Amino acid sequence: DTVAAKPVLHIRYDGTDTTLPVNFEADSIFQAKRDFEIAHKAQFGFVYDDKPMIVETVGVEGTDTGGTGRDETESQTEDLAVSSSQTREIFTEGEWRASGIFRREALKPGNRVAGPALIIEPNQTIAIEPGWQAEITARNHVLLRRVEKKRRQAALGTEADPVMLEVFNNLFMSIAEQMGVTLQNTAYSVNIKERLDFSCAVFDRTGALVANAPHMPVHLGSMDRSVETIIRLNSGDIHPGDVFALNAPYNGGTHLPDITVVTPVFDDIKQHILFWAASRGHHADIGGTAPGSMTPLATTVDEEGVLFDNFRIVDRGKFREKELETLLTDHRYPARNPHQNIADLKAQIAANEKGVAELRKMVTHFGLDVVEAYMGHVQDNAAESVRRVLERLPDSSQYEYPTDTGQVIKVKITVDRQKREATVDFTGTSPVMKNNFNAPEPVARAAVLYAFRVMVEDMIPMNAGCLRPINIIIPDGCMLKPAYPAAVVAGNVETSQHVTNALFGAMGAMANAQGTMNNLTFGNKIYQYYETICSGSPAGQMNSGRGFAGTSGVHTHMTNSRLTDPEVLELRFPVMLEDFHIREGSGGKGRWSAGDGTRRTIRFLEKMECAILSSHRNRPPQGLDGGGDGEVGSTKVRRKDGTIDLLKACDQTVLQAGDAVILTTPTPGGFGRL
Repeated sequence: DTVAAKPVLHIRYDGTDTTLPVNFEADSIFQAKRDFEIAHKAQFGFVYDDKPMIVETVGVEGTDTGGTGRDETESQTEDLAVSSSQTREIFTEGEWRASGIFRREALKPGNRVAGPALIIEPNQTIAIEPGWQAEITARNHVLLRRVEKKRRQAALGTEADPVMLEVFNNLFMSIAEQMGVTLQNTAYSVNIKERLDFSCAVFDRTGALVANAPHMPVHLGSMDRSVETIIRLNSGDIHPGDVFALNAPYNGGTHLPDITVVTPVFDDIKQHILFWAASRGHHADIGGTAPGSMTPLATTVDEEGVLFDNFRIVDRGKFREKELETLLTDHRYPARNPHQNIADLKAQIAANEKGVAELRKMVTHFGLDVVEAYMGHVQDNAAESVRRVLERLPDSSQYEYPTDTGQVIKVKITVDRQKREATVDFTGTSPVMKNNFNAPEPVARAAVLYAFRVMVEDMIPMNAGCLRPINIIIPDGCMLKPAYPAAVVAGNVETSQHVTNALFGAMGAMANAQGTMNNLTFGNKIYQYYETICSGSPAGQMNSGRGFAGTSGVHTHMTNSRLTDPEVLELRFPVMLEDFHIREGSGGKGRWSAGDGTRRTIRFLEKMECAILSSHRNRPPQGLDGGGDGEVGSTKVRRKDGTIDLLKACDQTVLQAGDAVILTTPTPGGFGRL
């Protein structure tokens, strides 16, 4: 018999959804339990003491051992080193080296080729590095094996090196990207798993943003405030295995659906915090007066959902599920699907744990002093990149941005040539009003960070260094600096877009984008769904003065999510996607025209509440430098009997089975006179 069988148990904790495979070859339940806890700890950063384990499925893996795979190298072959009569110089490991050249057809089973060498085949060339050896197996395969221990290179210095700066830029961003992949793979909700409405980033020991993945700008530019809040409120009381959650808009958060999970990275002796890893996910429902937690009718933040204010979600490696469930349900307007919230929060914890592991690997490879030095260097580089942008801006510029609510965003950018700094002043912006377009200070700060990062036009991480040359002035009492209990849910998604448009307008860089995320939510006690709907991108000009046209049907600026695949949308929710298309010719015209907007029609198969939070239903997004304006958007309800109801920019309604929502997006402005 040449088939080897290996039993595998797929185990999960009772009350959870994630199963992990465990080898059961030892035929020991005790060992399987221990292996599962190790695997769960590695993926999620915690284990349960009080939850029974359930064997979800039992599998058997069969492997053919009849002379294939790893066993084939054990077959009897003549072990014979070969040399080449032909050599070429190749550049490897920092120098030119004489390397043997071998033709693949001339090599026989048992031959060994020591590196450096090249094996040439008709369709490929195999490079064998120094310290490696190629072996021709009994089945005439090429097996590469390291035969010499890699010599440790000279220690990397802590002074900034241009090449290593690019290496660390990409390493830090790669860690955040890997965190994002983990979060997507382990999340439960459609909003996070399919729409990718989340962000991941790494921070230095002070909480300053070091690098991010290309996720959601409105998250990334404001997450450092959440990390700084956790550091400030828990000073002296942070332990290995602790994880914190926060969404409090007046204490480091932005709006309630966006929950930030923060994990410290300790040193090997678990005494000192070296770095922080954090992830923010938009939860499809966090309570509040309407399903989806994006009601346009809220006038206080308490009506918008459940507040996480410095909640210790994992305490020294123990997940506090009972306390978390109490927090989600013991509220005047509780979360409608706490099971989904808990599953997504576990996924965020898992994403952070991936970041922790990768940061530790980096320290092991390069050394703590080097990693910390380059965390500083990448921020220094970002600061210098923004200073070079400031040199291209006028001494003073300003922009006024009226909104559908009657509020106005005013911004003035003043450049100090001598200091190579700029002041971004929002004095004159409308005061806090009894609506939910008020935006906490981190939102406006995120918009400033994003706008100046875009102006850099180079591949650098968006980090805290981008704001070093920028002084931001936000007057107390204005809509960009509200105080409790002002409602804020639209501030994060709508006002952030208004601020961004105003900033690009003041810098003369881009016409207005659609200036909204077209936030559509619907649901009932069973289902809750949220999506943002794209339009086109605006036209504008590069720093060099070269103009560019917009792109049709893409998300812009502070949102970077995607729409749920129609098959997944219709599988997970009782709706049908009737239509989704690009409205050709709808973008603003100009020497460089804007991208076109979209129209989306969703028909409902059962009764649900539906809400829309949007802008530019009365005023079109403006063009720039003589470019034409875009078009206003609209949200309509087509009732089952064919009648059409026009909804306001921010409105809420009840849909019956057979009713449909038709959303037409505003379109961006063009750039330059025709």
